[in-house]
Order: sequence, then C-alpha cells, then structure tokens
Amino acid sequence: MGAMDPRTPCLIGVAQLSIRSQPGPEPLELWERVARSAAADARLPVGRLDSIQIVHSDSWQYDAPVGRLAERLGATPRHRVYSKVSGTAPHLLIGAAPAMIAAGELDSALVVGGEALATRRAYRLAGEHAPWSHPARPKPPYGWERPPHPAELAHGLFLPVHTYAIMETARRAALGLSIEEEMRDRGRLLAPMTEVAAANPYAWRRTARTPAELANGGRFVGWPYTRDTVAVLEVDQAAAVVLAGARLADRLGVPAAERVHLRGWAYAEDTWEVAARPALGSSQAVGHAAAAAFLRAGLGLDDMHALDLYSCFAIALRQACDAIGLDPLDPRGLTVTGGLPYAGGPASDYVLHSTATMAGLLRARPGHGLVTGVGMHLTKHTYAVWSSEPGGRLGEAAPVFVAEGVPIVGRYEGPAVVAGYTVAHARDGAAERGILVVDLPGGGRAYAVVQRPDLLADAESRELVGQPVRLAPEGDVNVATW
Repeated sequence: MGAMDPRTPCLIGVAQLSIRSQPGPEPLELWERVARSAAADARLPVGRLDSIQIVHSDSWQYDAPVGRLAERLGATPRHRVYSKVSGTAPHLLIGAAPAMIAAGELDSALVVGGEALATRRAYRLAGEHAPWSHPARPKPPYGWERPPHPAELAHGLFLPVHTYAIMETARRAALGLSIEEEMRDRGRLLAPMTEVAAANPYAWRRTARTPAELANGGRFVGWPYTRDTVAVLEVDQAAAVVLAGARLADRLGVPAAERVHLRGWAYAEDTWEVAARPALGSSQAVGHAAAAAFLRAGLGLDDMHALDLYSCFAIALRQACDAIGLDPLDPRGLTVTGGLPYAGGPASDYVLHSTATMAGLLRARPGHGLVTGVGMHLTKHTYAVWSSEPGGRLGEAAPVFVAEGVPIVGRYEGPAVVAGYTVAHARDGAAERGILVVDLPGGGRAYAVVQRPDLLADAESRELVGQPVRLAPEGDVNVATW
C-alpha cells in the first residue's frame, strides 16, 4: 500500500451533550460546549478551525449564528455555513466538507448543532419568554427550502406526525395488514431501540419498553401513531464533529485508530408533496441513495457492522428496510443511539448524534457503519458509509435521483377513493379531524378533511384505504363524507 494522500479527509473529533435539568442553556452555549469538546477530542485548538458550519436551530433564531459562535470560540473561519431546516442537513454539511478537504480548499471543519426545545417548553409553561441572546430582528422566515404545497396548507397538512401517518396507513393497506397487526409489528420494530436508548448515556428516554407496551400504550397524536412511538422533539441536546485532512491529523497527533473515514455518501429525493407519491407507502428514492453510497464506498449492506436508520416515525424505518432489503429484526439492530423516539429527535440535528455515536463504535471496534438521514416528509434521503479504513470515491459526484410525481388537484367536487389517511388528535387525546389523500377518477390526487365525529370514529375502527368517498369543496378545503 502506498503512502496516504495528505489531503485524505477523516473525522477526528466528536462530542455530544444532553441537559436534563430545565431551564437549561441557550442553543449558542450548547453549540460552544460541544464545539470545544469535539475540538479537544481532535486535539485541535478551536481558534484554528478553518470552517464552522451550524445546523439550523428551531429553538432560537440568532442574528448571526455562525459569527456569534466564532466569537465565543475565538475563531476566524474563512468558511461559514448555516443550514436550512432538514433532518438531512447534518449529512449535507458532513458530506460536503470531506470533498473540500480533499480538494485542498479546507484544512478542518466543525459541524455543530443543538436544540433547547425542552427549555423553551419550560419557559412557555411558566408564562415566560426565553431570555436568550442576540435575537434576529426582524425574525427571519422559517428555514425550510420549499414551503408546503398550497393544497397541503389549506388542509392543515404540514406536521410530520400527520404526513408520515398517512404514508403508514397506505403501506399497511398495500401489505394487507390489519390495524392491530400494524400496531403489534410497530411494537416489535421499536422495542429493541428502547433497549439501545436505555444503555446510551446521552439518550433522552432511557427506559426499555416491551413490544406490547409500545403497541398498546400512549395517547394517539396522528392516528395510528401514539406519542410513545414517534420522535421526541422537546429535548435539550447538542452534538458536534470535527473533520480534517490526514496531514493536519498527523500534525495534531491523532492516532490512526481514532480516525473515522467517510467512504461513500449520496442524496436522493422523493416528491416534496405527499399526495404526489406514485405509491404512498413506499419510496423510489431510498434505493437509489443507498445504491449510490455503497457503490462509492466499495462496500455493501452485508459489510456493515452497525446501522443507524433515521427513525422519526416507523414508516421511515419500514420504507428504508423495504428499499434496501434489510430485515427489520436484523441482529445488528437498526440504531446505535436508540433512535429519534427514545434517544431524542432534536429537530434537524439528530444525524450529528448518530454520526458521533457511530464514530465512537468504529473507534472501539474497527469496521464499517451505515448512517442515514431523512428530511421533510420522507422527501429527502441521505446515506453515509463510515469506516475505520480509508477508501471510497468521495471525489466523484454521485448522481442525484429525483422522483417524478402524480398531479395534485386543489379544489375538487365528486367521487374519489382513499389512498392514505390519518386522524389528528388533540393534546387531551380527542380526535379532532381526519386528513385524507385520495385518488381521483382522472388519475390525479387531492387532499380532503373529515369533520364529522362519527366518520372519525369509523376511520379508526377499520381500514379506510380503498373506501369510496365524496368530496365537496368549502372554500379552499375539500370536505370528505361517505
């Protein structure tokens, strides 16, 4: 084997933090804490950071987030990025940095993120405003890349707990599962993750649960999902990673055993609108992202020693397993952290935690690991293959797959057939309204709401997918009855 290229990128520093006593620090302080810890792990003085990149924070909008963190660190990075909102944002930052390091454009890069949503909740419940620093004035628009489709907004379909539930019911019906069978299967899928979380010192929920407890417990949020089986958003957590070239890692004295290499990664998109998915319960893009990442890494799924599949909702895990041919009960497990429902789902930041945890595992036991990300409404997919050994073809641009969609009709009057649905529940557990995606006779799709209490009860008592309904527009909203 020849000498390693001095520009070979590697991950050399990681840090994670969970604050369990509220009110806790503001996001800027969380960022600083994990940034300093990750830099110390990398043996890199924070003032020498060449790049500072921050994952978008839902907790607080700062006037100059990267600049404020750089000031606190005493750093003057020439490269600065503040991401958009997305569960794939950490991967997009982490994936771009090694290419820039390999090209000689950067020597080192810090990618950091953190949320203080549990503290925000504590202030809100106390009737107080968060007394945090440097607010952006005026407050900027929400940081998503694209706003929801007008028909989605009109029908109140923008929360993931509802969009993912719609896709879950579509998959359930496509497989011919009963409501009870899907819930039991979900309990079996997620129970092993609670055991991983129980052993993870950074996890937010550290109680192991049985499949029966998860299948039958907790109030509904977006039916058929219960609170105990979806991502826990209100957490105070932060994480950071430091990447550098081999030459700098050598100068810093980072042992080869503490360097973790990004062998391959890729990105792909399903349609941005839920109703536009050709098959609501499956993903066209996941298989493309996985295949491209493994191809660039020169490795396959069977070569992975550890896995962390993005797990905000069960359908995200199930679509990934369906697409890449993975048994949901694979003995390697589906998570190294405990997943978003149990380890914690700090808005756009989770993949930094799964990456940091995976890096720790690969340092302790040489091998290969897969970390995935999901953005928006199962729209964006990132796959990253990490290894204790350098290799792969990160210098090559991976083809980006973008799925084609089904036309969406805004206002519609007439017959339709339910393709997927959910029932939104209030905090007290009461059913509030149904939200449907329906197939239209002309081949397009539309959204609709269900308002009558008797129809909401009917929708939760039996399989509604395939049910003929009639839509009648009221303003911009289609109201469904049957």
